[in-house]
Amino acid sequence: MKNGLLASLSPPDLDILLADLEPIDLAHGQILHQPFETISHAYFFLGGLSSEVIRDSGGQRVEIGCIGREGLSGLPLLLGVGEAPHQAFMQIGGPALRIRAEAFERILQDHPAIRSALLKFVHTFMMQVASTALADARYTINERLARWILMAHDRTGDDDLPLTHDFLALMLGVRRPSVTTALHILEGKALIRSSRGTVTLRDRQGLERLAGGSYGFAEAEYRRVIG
Repeated sequence: MKNGLLASLSPPDLDILLADLEPIDLAHGQILHQPFETISHAYFFLGGLSSEVIRDSGGQRVEIGCIGREGLSGLPLLLGVGEAPHQAFMQIGGPALRIRAEAFERILQDHPAIRSALLKFVHTFMMQVASTALADARYTINERLARWILMAHDRTGDDDLPLTHDFLALMLGVRRPSVTTALHILEGKALIRSSRGTVTLRDRQGLERLAGGSYGFAEAEYRRVIG
């Protein structure tokens, strides 16, 4: 099973979910749910990368978290909430297994062991959000960019990440020129190679050293809680 959360389930619990899961290919930019609109599906990703983005009253957007093959999008459904104040969309397209909200809610109600197992991912996602807040407050843009590239690499498994400067600016909450400068610095350290629309990871260990304490806490918690 390519999805880490599904792989953590017992075989009987996995079979229960698989009966209602359907394969789907999600395109780059595809919207998974909009703010304050009914969430129609939960998505267990097998590839690609989703971005959870919040917008203020002035229209400014910033990413609060990203999800890939380690988990699922549609977390409010696990908490008994049918809509969310933020948007989720595919930053990198890829395959997924999706389940209709009604079927998902029925399974969660009828099978407490499945609900308990999946709620662990809510905890680990909260740790990612907390780590992002720490990184934004205490780390430089170069360190934060290194962290975000590592996170994308963790969730896709691909060295070549189709990421534009505009998307990276959204993810980091900074202006596009700041992203361009940071990419040049990481490229100058031979940590990445940046071309139009693609960031290629060259030295993962070097990126981890640069990211420092901004990276690793949430990832370690995922391994501890989910495996």
